[in-house]
Amino acid sequence: MKILFILIGFLSLILGIIGIFLPVLPTVPFLLLASWCFAKGSKKFHLWFESTSIYKNHLESFEKEKSMTTSSKIKILFITTAMLLFVIFKYDILPMRITIIVLLIVKYYYFLRVVKTKESLKENKKENVY
Repeated sequence: MKILFILIGFLSLILGIIGIFLPVLPTVPFLLLASWCFAKGSKKFHLWFESTSIYKNHLESFEKEKSMTTSSKIKILFITTAMLLFVIFKYDILPMRITIIVLLIVKYYYFLRVVKTKESLKENKKENVY
């Protein structure tokens, strides 16, 4: 069973890396799944994953503090909203349009109300200079 968790962890990691460059795939959910699978499968792989720059850049603050920086939120919301709006205007299928609009509402609610906003390191450095 541990091997299965490790395999799913690596598959999720690969999909998460692809999601960094291809906005159709969500990065954070795949990296969260990879982290959880590595934790279940092997302490060694979990510690390795937590030491990677992919984990530190995309997941560490979200997993530990359930928060994201304002710039991360804006990037995610902008890219995904643009993709979903493209589909809404490209295809004239009412049930699909309704589903996408509901998805957008849920996504904005989640990012603006549930996920806390934290200051970026750059903002912290600016405040500490004065």
